Amino acid sequence: MKAPRGLTAGEQTAWAHLASSVKPLPGKKRPAPPALAKAGIAEPAKATPAPPGKFVKPAKPAPRPLIAKPPAAPPPPRAPGLDSHWDRRMKAGRLEPDLTLDLHGHTLNTAYDRIMTALDQARAMQARVVLVVAGRERPVDPADRMAKRGAIRAKLLDWLAASRHADAITAVRRAHIRHGGEGALYLILKRRG
Repeated sequence: MKAPRGLTAGEQTAWAHLASSVKPLPGKKRPAPPALAKAGIAEPAKATPAPPGKFVKPAKPAPRPLIAKPPAAPPPPRAPGLDSHWDRRMKAGRLEPDLTLDLHGHTLNTAYDRIMTALDQARAMQARVVLVVAGRERPVDPADRMAKRGAIRAKLLDWLAASRHADAITAVRRAHIRHGGEGALYLILKRRG
């Protein structure tokens, strides 16, 4: 453990000034000012006022330490696999799906089979955009047996990520309002080469 460094002459002077301005509690005495000479510290030189009419150049302040600028914020992340052309078309509602798949009314098992079959078909016909209508996203309790509304939508992204089609999907985006908005997704498939 390091020993305390003690006060500099300037700090001792400031402390003495502060201590002299404090009224002691009843029954207590004001502490004596620290003896600068005993500690081997010379008293700070008092500034002499300049004669009237003469300009005195102020002392040069100590140089400030250089502070590194924080790194520039990185640009916002772009959607992986899509360029701005795709984003503009989606936002404007000019994206036309090559295949539309409506999963309303299906159970989890039939919905899974239906999405996998539809992606097989879309890849065979070299489709680029598949519209999947699966309903709005709703919070689903993990202990739920997935019988409530929103169960298919809650599982859909996991199904796609773990499927044999995962490497063929470039992006998954919420559909434009004219194609279902929050209740539908665009699956953008890679171009076959």
